[in-house]
Amino acid sequence: MIKLENVCKSFDGVPALKDVSLEIEDGETMAIIGGSGSGKSTLLRLIIGLIKPDSGRIWIDDDEITHMDEKELDRVRLKMGMVFQYSALFDSMTVGDNVSFGLREHTDLSEDKIQEIVAEKLELVGLPGMQKMMPGELSGGMKKRVSLARAIAFAPKIILYDEPSSGLDPIMTGKIDDLIIHAQKELNVTSVVVTHDMASACHISDRIAMIYEGELIAVDTVKNFKQIDDPRIRAFMKSVELHEKGERE
Repeated sequence: MIKLENVCKSFDGVPALKDVSLEIEDGETMAIIGGSGSGKSTLLRLIIGLIKPDSGRIWIDDDEITHMDEKELDRVRLKMGMVFQYSALFDSMTVGDNVSFGLREHTDLSEDKIQEIVAEKLELVGLPGMQKMMPGELSGGMKKRVSLARAIAFAPKIILYDEPSSGLDPIMTGKIDDLIIHAQKELNVTSVVVTHDMASACHISDRIAMIYEGELIAVDTVKNFKQIDDPRIRAFMKSVELHEKGERE
């Protein structure tokens, strides 16, 4: 479904990703973990075509997107839905208009059909009947749910999540994790979840990939990943555990 081959990316001469090769299988959930500035969000932006690599190639299905222009990329992006870190909702639009925005911009569907899809997707994310509410009236967790409803309105094959639990308390984080699992099962999508939350990564994913200082240092199943004896991975997992313990106290 997604394949990166020897991908490199730098910003102002500073490497963000170094020779990354990764394959994400059709229908699986892949968690991309790493510390702040490790390059994991850069990876997500490359997959959706917001930025281009300096070298290497990227496939989405059978489309090699590296040298595509914006028009060609827009066609490929219709296969993907993105859930942004801070939801990225339009504050001046209702929940219903936020969810339907892409449908109105990129399809010729009738208004009745659009409203049907909006209602269906809000139901799927546990927000039935919320069409007329404004983003300012929603909690952080509810905004994440609306963002997911918007991402899946096109019935995408791929959903990309950028730090979906960022800014949420542990209870709401668990609910968002369950929602990601539910969406994957209900829609049979391929999911890529960028997160620094190791507990979430283990709960939601089939495999975990870790990026450290721009390098992909490990990719494995959750069970096997926990057993990897690499000091960089052990240090990351320990730091996450200490941070979570501090938050609880």
